[in-house]
Amino acid sequence: MALAERMDRVGYRSPMRRVVICTLLDACCVIAFVAIGRHTHGDGDSLAGIWHTAWPFLSGLAIGLLAVRFWRQPAAIRPAGIGAWVGAAGAGMVIRVLAGQGTAIAFIVVTFAFLALFILGWRVIAQVGRHFRHSRRAGPWRG
Repeated sequence: MALAERMDRVGYRSPMRRVVICTLLDACCVIAFVAIGRHTHGDGDSLAGIWHTAWPFLSGLAIGLLAVRFWRQPAAIRPAGIGAWVGAAGAGMVIRVLAGQGTAIAFIVVTFAFLALFILGWRVIAQVGRHFRHSRRAGPWRG
């Protein structure tokens, strides 16, 4: 029995598992953004400090994902990826301001760019991988 068949039998490709994995990947992108930013600016790497900076963006991520009903196609670039990106960066920045945390134009630009690269980037990589996986199964063109 092929590995893919065994994985299907034990539920590795279940829709709920896909939703959980995609959500965790998006959250990891946000946490990576925060951890890199805090480290770069010498703000410390404590869990409390990372949480203090990350929670507005994680909340925005949740808002964006729920707004586009991401569970239908959690790995899709559109609408799930766009919703995750705009939610994490846009809504997250608004929540950050409402929470009394600072923002600057450069920070807003970096936030949108970094989160676009990471949140949309892993989805692009997944789609390219899926394309190559399916094209290998189809076999060479015969003519």
